Amino acid sequence: MARNLDTALIRTFVTVADRASMTAAANALHLTQGAVSQQIKRLEEVLGCGLFERDRRGLRLTRAGERLLGKGRRLLALNDEIWTEMNGKAVAGEVRIGVPYDLVGTLLAPMLKTYAETYPQVEISLACASSPELAAALAAGTIDLAVIEERVGPSAGECLLVDRLVWVGAKGGVARAKRPLPVSMVADTCAFRPAVISALDENGLEWRTVFENGNIDATTATVRSDLAVTTWLASTVPGDLDILSDPELPALPNFSINLHLPKHGIEPAAQEFAACIREGLARRREAA
Repeated sequence: MARNLDTALIRTFVTVADRASMTAAANALHLTQGAVSQQIKRLEEVLGCGLFERDRRGLRLTRAGERLLGKGRRLLALNDEIWTEMNGKAVAGEVRIGVPYDLVGTLLAPMLKTYAETYPQVEISLACASSPELAAALAAGTIDLAVIEERVGPSAGECLLVDRLVWVGAKGGVARAKRPLPVSMVADTCAFRPAVISALDENGLEWRTVFENGNIDATTATVRSDLAVTTWLASTVPGDLDILSDPELPALPNFSINLHLPKHGIEPAAQEFAACIREGLARRREAA
């Protein structure tokens, strides 16, 4: 006799797998952690196998969970496609997206392309600024959602990815050895700036500003020219530059890439873009 899967349970499973956390999945699904845990338990009982196991780093998929994940994604995609077509609710309109300069051309470029191809009736407006400026724009209602870089810790946003903040310099360059250390920063509103200055000062390393209050292309030019070093998230460092491991350079904290949505409702076009970002970064984590 045929048995039917509950797509709500599958959606919860995929969300937990993407975030490797019951708590993060509960926040994304607007459920309690207990409800998410119960849904995973129910799905495991239906399938007769365990889907997750816990180790020191958190939740990870079992072999059965890994087999289910890909098929679960396809099932949800087909489910959502059917609902959209049958209800005649094609996503259209405009979505205003806020993205930091360093992420738009690296981490998020493939997701922007995918979204534009999937929803050709949506007009995309892209706002690039520093993370604090994007947070202010979201609060003011001038953008519909924002991807924001923040130090790892409590946040009003949904954590999509945690990355290392690293020192970056020209390959074979000498700027890293100069004192005072020449440092290039994009802007005085840069999310990394307080952490970088604090690390330099706490380690008693003399430094000076070479460039600030411009765009990321100008900062990149100063680093490629070996006039200065800078700091970026490890995943955004261009291939022609070096991640520096000089022991004289102070350690830097990890940063989260967080998705922030408006507090008072979200339009379908923005909701779908948020889903596109989540899925894109989940696939990136799987590939890694």
